[in-house]
Amino acid sequence: MTRVLTAGRKEPVSGEIRSCVVFLHGYGANGADLLGLADPLGEHLPDTLFVAPDAPEDCAGSPMGFQWFPIPWIDGSSEEESMQGMARAVEDLNAFLDALMVDEDLLPEQVALFSFSQGTMMALHVAPRREDEFAGLVAFSGRLLQPELLADEAVSRPPVLLVHGDQDDVVPVESLPQAAEALQGAGWKEVFAHIQKGTGHGIAPDGLSVALAFIRDKCGF
Repeated sequence: MTRVLTAGRKEPVSGEIRSCVVFLHGYGANGADLLGLADPLGEHLPDTLFVAPDAPEDCAGSPMGFQWFPIPWIDGSSEEESMQGMARAVEDLNAFLDALMVDEDLLPEQVALFSFSQGTMMALHVAPRREDEFAGLVAFSGRLLQPELLADEAVSRPPVLLVHGDQDDVVPVESLPQAAEALQGAGWKEVFAHIQKGTGHGIAPDGLSVALAFIRDKCGF
């Protein structure tokens, strides 16, 4: 039984939905944490709906926030609990994306994922395993989990932009080249990367500008 994800949304500036960006937030945050980016992005993507679901679980490490799955070294959960939690969250997110496309009359190629940290771990796992390819995936400050499974389990290979701060002390910047190598090794043709200089675990203006260019040029929004 999947859990229904609560989501905030920002309507297109033009009033007409021709594309959709789905924000996937990090551990201990919520959908509103990223939905604020809809304002600077929406000016340049006037026909784009922005949607930001809250992750399905209350976060033990951040009582006011949410988590996609437990993180053992933060909350003391076991590896098994973490894996089970992620598997359940994957089902929840897939159900949310399916319902969103039906409700808004969108095709997969009209949908892009914009993710941060633990949201990026979810996006990099979920998108390649969906039969119909999304327009693209913007992945900030995360890592690719279980890279050894990707080549066998990937059924779609949307364009991916990996962005990371070179001063990130939460998820090491080395996670970016590791993810890029695994994606390319699994058959991806379009993998792009940007390092945010002097940036920690966050989204800097230069990273957001690169993300916008990717959404316009590679996703076609």
